[in-house]
Parts: sequence; C-alpha cells; structure tokens
Amino acid sequence: MSVGLLAVVDDILTAALKASVKTAGVVIDDAAVTPQYVQGLSPARELHVVWRIALGSLFNKFIIIIPLALLLSAFAPWVLPWLLILGGTYLCFEGAEKVTEWFGFHHDAGETEARDERKLIFGAIRTDLILSTEIMLISLAGLDPDFEIWMTLGALVVIGLGMTVLVYGAVALLVKIDDVGLTLMENSARWLRRTGARIVRSMPGVFRVIGIIGTVAMLWVGGHLVISNLADTFWQAPYDVLHAATQTVETAGPVVVWVIDTAMSAVFGLILGLIIVVIVLGISRLLKQNRPDGNVPGLV
Repeated sequence: MSVGLLAVVDDILTAALKASVKTAGVVIDDAAVTPQYVQGLSPARELHVVWRIALGSLFNKFIIIIPLALLLSAFAPWVLPWLLILGGTYLCFEGAEKVTEWFGFHHDAGETEARDERKLIFGAIRTDLILSTEIMLISLAGLDPDFEIWMTLGALVVIGLGMTVLVYGAVALLVKIDDVGLTLMENSARWLRRTGARIVRSMPGVFRVIGIIGTVAMLWVGGHLVISNLADTFWQAPYDVLHAATQTVETAGPVVVWVIDTAMSAVFGLILGLIIVVIVLGISRLLKQNRPDGNVPGLV
C-alpha cells in the first residue's frame, strides 16, 4: 500500500511540476508586483505585511480559486473565460492607474490613505486574487484531463503552495536586503562596510525599477488575459492582430516573438486600462458632485 501511495504522490508531483512550468511568466509578474505594497511602511512592519499578504494568497488559492475552478470546469466551463476577462480588465485598470500617477494626472490620495497598512494588504490580496486565478487556471489546463478529481486537486494544492512560498519568500528576502546592508555597514571590515553602504544606497532605485516592472507586468498580463479570452468568447480581432504580428517576426526567434507579444499585450492593456480609469474617475466625480453637501473636490 505504501508503494501505491508513493506512486500516487510521485504522479501528483510530476504533473504539478509540468503544469507549473507554463505559469512562470505570471509568477515573475506576481513577485514583481508585490513589493510595491510594502513601500512607505516602517522596516519593522515589512515582514508582517508580507506574511499577511502570503496568508491572503493562500486563502485566495485554497478557499476561493481551486474549489471554484474545479466546480466551474466540471459544470460550467464556459464561465471561466469571462472571469479571466474581468480579472484581466481589473489588472489593466490598476496598471493604468499607476501610469497616470507617474505623470501626475491621477486624483490625489492623502498621506494617511497611501500608508494605511490594512488598505495596502487588502489591495495586495485583491491583486493576488487575479494573478493567482491565472496561475491556477493555467495549471489546471496543463494537467492531464484523464486525472481523477483527487489527483487534480492534489496537483493544484502542490502548485498553489509551491508558488506562494516561492513568490512571497522571494519578496520577503527582497524587502529585507536593506537590513542586510545596514548590518554590513557595522562590520569592522572596510570592504564589507562599503558593500553595505552600496546596498543601502541602491535600494530606493531598485524599488523604483521593481515598481515599473510590476506596473508593466500588470498591463502585460492583464492585456494578454483579455485578448486571449475575448478570442474564446465573442471578439477575435485583437487576437488576430497579435497573432499576425508574432507570425511576422517568427523567423527572428522565440525571444523576439515574446518581446512583440508582451509589448503589444501591454499597449492593449494600457489603452483598455486608461479607458476604465476615465470612466471610474468620471463616475466618482459625478457622485461627489451630487452629494447633499455640494462638496466638489478640485480637479488636478
């Protein structure tokens, strides 16, 4: 019996590894997006916040996504593309919102709101829900359709746990690198002190780069989600344009194909996101104008 159990476990681990390979791009995006949510917090709270977000990610995967994905794939598979369109659209909106902030066109957020820990955690878990949904759905599609339900569930659990540990372990290490630098600066060895000082000086720039990568990742992943799933539902044109462009450069190699695919998906995501931003801001300001107190905030 133990041999049979080991064989089942081996099958689950092998299937999980093969299916998770296809999610590598989304996992990288998840790891790039998350550090943005701990910026502005005191160093003493950073690991606590990462831990809370990781717990939220596990809740997303094991309580919401996996049960819902299994139920929908069994009884209503036609719903899944629509859910991915909604999730992709939200990522495009969030990415475009950050782009507008870069250029100073977005509405002001108060200092307290920007640094409110609970809101930061909620925002990170909300974004994780969408990225984790894509990770788990891609993984589900990559599993053998002849798997029994318990084998499929086991593989998804392994993937969900592994991806969470990988992403948030990397994030935790990243946000504490500056503490390593400060520790090195107190070392008696001169070269270690210099190394520590360089690490500390470089971290603001590193986080700015990570913020840019995370925003581009939102637009890329969101745009690609919308394009791919629109093609599976009712609108083929964006996918046809993307497919034609990648076919044109196919002879240049897979790297160039990936760059073109990513760039076009990000541009599509940015355009869609900006449209949603304008709509949301317009509705928000209309609602504020209709307040009984007549308090209308100034436009930026």
